[in-house]
Amino acid sequence: MATTPQTSGLRFDAAMMSNVGAVRTLNEDVAVYAAPKADDGLGRGSLALVADGMGGHAAGEVASGLAAEIIRRIYFELDGTIPAVLANAFAAANSAILAWAAEHPECAGMGTTCTALALADGQAWLGHIGDSRAYLLRGTTFTQLSTDQTLVAQMVREGKLTPEQAAVSPVSNVILQALGMGPEIGPIISNEPLALQPGDVMVLCTDGLSGLVPDASIAELAGRLPPYEACLALIDAAIAAGGHDNVSVGVLRAVTDSGRSAGAGDTTRQMRLPDLAGVEPPEAWDGGTRELSIPAAGGRRDA
Repeated sequence: MATTPQTSGLRFDAAMMSNVGAVRTLNEDVAVYAAPKADDGLGRGSLALVADGMGGHAAGEVASGLAAEIIRRIYFELDGTIPAVLANAFAAANSAILAWAAEHPECAGMGTTCTALALADGQAWLGHIGDSRAYLLRGTTFTQLSTDQTLVAQMVREGKLTPEQAAVSPVSNVILQALGMGPEIGPIISNEPLALQPGDVMVLCTDGLSGLVPDASIAELAGRLPPYEACLALIDAAIAAGGHDNVSVGVLRAVTDSGRSAGAGDTTRQMRLPDLAGVEPPEAWDGGTRELSIPAAGGRRDA
């Protein structure tokens, strides 16, 4: 658990956890909460993210690890507005994953979702690609901040499927966007921040949680329990519902005092990351926002 002060008077009690689940033997998810160094001059606040890797022979773990480390590093080192920095960070992570796969044939086809929240000055910015999720619980209202970039979610938005039909669709695991899918990706980056209030609770999770535990149950546990205990309870709920995928979750509560939520321990899974030397494309560090496009067709299945 971490408590990160913010210049606005809000601070965040946060816990992040990742679990292999009840069926799989390898965890290809990553959950990270990172705060700036004390001498940070960018006023960048903190960064929370989850990433769900895809690919065989541990390649998904490489993809999610690359994404988490590169996005974290760029977020705290690159000057510019937060939306521009997030856009560059996602572009750099995508290029790094493609470069790694090209140099390591055993990792061909690997990719990862990534959903990140940048928290600074009492505000939150979203960076998102794929079908991991970010939620906001404010009072009794539980809102999904991210948009699922999946085939069935797109069909629901177009009125071609009902949510009930989408839940049982045989193509429910087809992802339209992911880091590593190709040179042109379409992440969703907030241009305007979300102003946070004391008591707001944000939840980040991979589909190992959201695909098994109803939103109402996620909201109830995240709202009732301190972040550390909420993460434990949410992972337990996913495993009790079958736990057929890796499960990663972060719970972040905005508070005004210096007290911490109950709980202890290192709640961020420590990753053994590949050597990142030479995988950062210089064009992703120029402080500008790259124009990105969403492919008109195609997709991939979440392994």
